Parts: sequence; structure tokens; C-alpha cells
Amino acid sequence: MGTKGRSIVGMDVDELLNLLNRAFADEWLAYYQYWMGAKVVKGPMKDAVAAELILHATEELAHADMLALRIIQLGGTPLLTPEDWYKNTNCGYDSPTDPYVKIILEQNIKGEQCAIEVYQSLLKITRDADPVTYNIVLTILEQEVEHEEDLQSLQEDIETLMVSKH
Repeated sequence: MGTKGRSIVGMDVDELLNLLNRAFADEWLAYYQYWMGAKVVKGPMKDAVAAELILHATEELAHADMLALRIIQLGGTPLLTPEDWYKNTNCGYDSPTDPYVKIILEQNIKGEQCAIEVYQSLLKITRDADPVTYNIVLTILEQEVEHEEDLQSLQEDIETLMVSKH
């Protein structure tokens, strides 16, 4: 832990660590939700949907990595167990029990919308208090917004496909 790096944070570092760990839990659960959804998805355009879900899973894992590194820089410990992820998550986990593409996309859009809210809140909290965390959060937020857009575009494509078949 860098003492100067921690000392420049203009807010309660323990509170920030808690918020970052909650986001870290979300990212791991999002990773698994995307990854598993890509394995089980069925229905129209399933290959395109699965490819997008795998791409998003990879990016969610990168977000978890960025958050873990920041947590460690601030002298904290990232949540160590999946049980802790469940206890600390903001956005939860939607098990892909119904593998139909429409349902999988809806679950993941809901997850992205929650993530956008979480990172928007973190952005406000860190804006003037911690420029390092702010930049990390901004990077993640930009990708979460992209994810929502990607998933909604796929959803629209599937709806158009279904309408044109009738």
C-alpha cells in the first residue's frame, strides 16, 4: 500500500473500499452470468448473442481486475469468496434458468442498468475526492453503457427478425 497514494484520497478510505468491494462482487457475478448465459442460450440468433455475451464476460472480468488492483492500492483486500460476492452485491445474479435469448438478454440488460447506476454513483462520490478511482470508474462506466447498448441492439434485431417471420 502506498501511504501517499492513500493519503490523497479526500474521503473515508474504508467507506470507499466497501463501495469498491461491492462493485467488485458485481463484476464477478456479471462475469459468471454472461459466461453461463453464453453456454446455455437458445433461440434465434443464439450464436451472435453467445459471442456478445462472451465478449462482455471478458470485459467484466477485466473490470474486476481493475477494481481488485485499486482495492489493494488503497490497502484493502478484495472479497475473497463467492459467498462474500453474494452478501455484498449491488446488482445480484440472475441465473439463466430460462435459456431463451429474449430472457437472457433481458436479464443482462437489467444487470447493465444496475451497473450503470452503481458506477454513476461512484463517479459522483469520487469526482473531487479520489481522481485515481474516478478514472477507473469512468472507464468501467463507459464500457457498461456500451454493453447496455449492444444488448439492446441485439434485442431489437431479434424482435425485427421475429416480426418479419410472421
